[in-house]
Amino acid sequence: MALEITDANFEELVMNSDKPVLVDFWAAWCGPCKMLGPVVEQIANEYEGKAVVGKLDVDANQQYAAQFGVRNIPTVLMFQNGELVGRQVGVAPKNAYTEAIDKLLA
Repeated sequence: MALEITDANFEELVMNSDKPVLVDFWAAWCGPCKMLGPVVEQIANEYEGKAVVGKLDVDANQQYAAQFGVRNIPTVLMFQNGELVGRQVGVAPKNAYTEAIDKLLA
């Protein structure tokens, strides 16, 4: 299951992770976000123990959305060793996300 990432735990779960991290920036009212949600959950299950997969509600947590320039949702950001290494704006096929994680695991 995807982790709930907030402004309070972002530093710990994302910036300090020793694994690749995928963060889905979303909101409850966003139609495309609802389409992407199940895909993010599948990825979280498939990469459990290998990568950190989480969702950040931009309505409740605006600090990191602003810091990383998230202006449209859904936006999925990829992090490695605390650095932003990838960005996908809008809904993409599942393999776009899994290939990004696989590259970081290689």
